[in-house]
Amino acid sequence: MDDKPMDRLYLHDAVFGVIGVCGVVSNLVARALADNGFKVLGTDAQDEINCKFKYTLDDYSFPLFLGGHPNSFLAKSDYIIPPPSLPADSALRQKLEDCKLKDDYHLLDVEDVFKFIKPEKPVLCVTGTNGKTTTVSLLKHICTSSGLKPAEHGFRDMQGNIEYIPPLQCRLKGDVAILETGTFGNPGDLKFIIERSSPDCGLITNITPDHMHSGQDFLKYASIKGEFLDYLKNKKLIVNGDDPTVWGLVTSKLGARQLEDVITFGVDTSKNKINEKKCWCGKKIQIDETITGMGDYNCSCGLKKPEIQYLATDISDKSFTIVTPYQKLKVVTTLIGLHNIYNMLGAVVAAYEYFKIPFDQIINSIKDFNGVPGRLDFVGKYNDIDIIIDYAHNPGGVETVLGELKKIYEKLAVVITISSESGEEGDLDIFKKCVDNSSCVIPASYYSRKAADKYIELSKNDDPKENIILPLKYPKEFKKGTLGANFEQIKLGLETGLECDVEAVICLGEAAFKFKDDIKKMIIKSIP
Repeated sequence: MDDKPMDRLYLHDAVFGVIGVCGVVSNLVARALADNGFKVLGTDAQDEINCKFKYTLDDYSFPLFLGGHPNSFLAKSDYIIPPPSLPADSALRQKLEDCKLKDDYHLLDVEDVFKFIKPEKPVLCVTGTNGKTTTVSLLKHICTSSGLKPAEHGFRDMQGNIEYIPPLQCRLKGDVAILETGTFGNPGDLKFIIERSSPDCGLITNITPDHMHSGQDFLKYASIKGEFLDYLKNKKLIVNGDDPTVWGLVTSKLGARQLEDVITFGVDTSKNKINEKKCWCGKKIQIDETITGMGDYNCSCGLKKPEIQYLATDISDKSFTIVTPYQKLKVVTTLIGLHNIYNMLGAVVAAYEYFKIPFDQIINSIKDFNGVPGRLDFVGKYNDIDIIIDYAHNPGGVETVLGELKKIYEKLAVVITISSESGEEGDLDIFKKCVDNSSCVIPASYYSRKAADKYIELSKNDDPKENIILPLKYPKEFKKGTLGANFEQIKLGLETGLECDVEAVICLGEAAFKFKDDIKKMIIKSIP
């Protein structure tokens, strides 16, 4: 269709036939139409038993034609919306084109839906390399506790932070939309999501090289987040002022007047580690770090840490204070780690400054928030050894998680189930972080074992670390995205870790999270 606005009032009398409702995008399209009062029919080639997301449609009353696309579906539809993945030369697409004149229906695509359904609610987008999921989950929890219903995509075990999911999610029923927005690391990724989601507020957690493709330039990768700022220039913006990459990007994109409206958050704590990160000027900038890539900085090019408006101080294991522009807040939390304090700061700022939720309600909500499943998730004990899983799957996330656990456990074993997005370089970097931050390292996945072999080879002229424990059985190659190990590999790695003289064993990676319930069953059955 052309770019002219579609007549919403006329369309309310029409029937929309949505093809592919067992798939993610068409499923969301059908629900968004229904939630906005439109008449909907749904169809899919999959039958009900094999319809993966049928449970998301159980609360909807529109007719479903599963197991095929009958002529009655075509005949009852005024507009038909096929999935964007349907090839132009497919038999079904050809059938739709051949039949549309005879059956008097119009073909639309997902882009047309965005023209006549607007979010019509406050929309906030969260982007960044790390911390998005916890920040979004906590902010949703705060809103829900305050009587605001967040729009949810409803898919189980799915982040839903890319492509069409966030723009369609914000058009589902709800009082507010809090969207996790990610990228594949390609130019245009964020622009695609942001332009279709129409946010009034944006939050940037951090920018680190953890999700870069192998060989990709860090500043080019980081500049993709500039697409986020291009859209939000004249809207509310909340950023991590402790991250020089974030602040450098903000200052380069926004004028002096716009910078006055940017709200910053950060942490005031004693630091004990100086590290380097590439500044936007191209030089290496020294950072007095709080956690990896964040802290105090002052580059010779003029980039320096801004004045922080929401500052975390007086940090202890279970509490901290936030100095805000309005008052001091005492925060009590079950979450551990400085990385989670950054996540909580972002959520507090967004809840108060954008959603206008009073501070007392925000603080009470944080107190009973137990975190996101798979993030420093205690799953049980075996012979007095704590067993923990964490979804961390990139070098910075791994270093942060292990750094926090070292404050709790003197002796820690790490089981690596990761296959890095950054390839061999990322696998080796993750392995090094584990060696440097634990008592025992067990490479359970094929790719972490290859990294272990490489690390030992590179260390042959030195004394390799004695804390590397290699399982007797070499893992077979297994990779599905960042899922780097199957359950048998995890089991062998965990058994090996539990033989170490440690107080806790942590399984790192997406595979550990995926097989969490199986790990619990192992504990119950007592591992030999």
